[in-house]
Amino acid sequence: MLIFTDVQTTGIEADDVVCSVALLEDEKVFYELINEGKKIPPSASSIHHITNEMIKDKKTFKMTQVYEVLQKNSTFENTLIAHNVQFILEKFAVSGLQWLGDVIDTLKVTKHLIKECEQFSLQFLRYELKLYRQEDALKQKYGIKDALCSNNALNDVFVTKLLFEYLLEYATVEKMKELSFQKVLLEKFPFGKYMGKYIEEIVQHDSNYVNWMFSLEDLDEDLKYSLEYYLRG
Repeated sequence: MLIFTDVQTTGIEADDVVCSVALLEDEKVFYELINEGKKIPPSASSIHHITNEMIKDKKTFKMTQVYEVLQKNSTFENTLIAHNVQFILEKFAVSGLQWLGDVIDTLKVTKHLIKECEQFSLQFLRYELKLYRQEDALKQKYGIKDALCSNNALNDVFVTKLLFEYLLEYATVEKMKELSFQKVLLEKFPFGKYMGKYIEEIVQHDSNYVNWMFSLEDLDEDLKYSLEYYLRG
């Protein structure tokens, strides 16, 4: 079985926790706000619009139906699909869930199969690949009538499902599982002053910028791999 998920968190540091989780599983949809005992800072609220007042009386992750569904289906027969799945798995682990099934990372897979994209965030791909055109039909299928905003876990899990279906035109499910664990050779910078520019060209003409990139502690592993590749020539 394929299970699609997305989360919102109190931040992106190692000790940050989930504050909302959405799942699409077969013909069912789940969405819950969660209170793991950590306050949501304004910087996080400004992105996903979840406030401390909204989660004040909510359950911990382990007490939710979402956790129950994930725990029940955490077997080798099932596949969890998400955009940047490793981040989500890390947050699940912080809250006490170890996923034992297969995974597909639509972020990694898109980087492998659609290299010409200038960015790979879920919202950029939503517009770049025109996924929004199918959103209403998909939400209607799952009985969602309310308008949803970007960076809402429920809205984003629908976009992830549509992205996965788009990627099926390029690769099988089994191939996507393989690509989810393979480093990506990027062609263009995904951020910074050279965003959208070819990495190979910048490596040759701006060594200071490349050296600065290597100094970043949280440098994306695919970008680091790509920089090293083009430096070797």
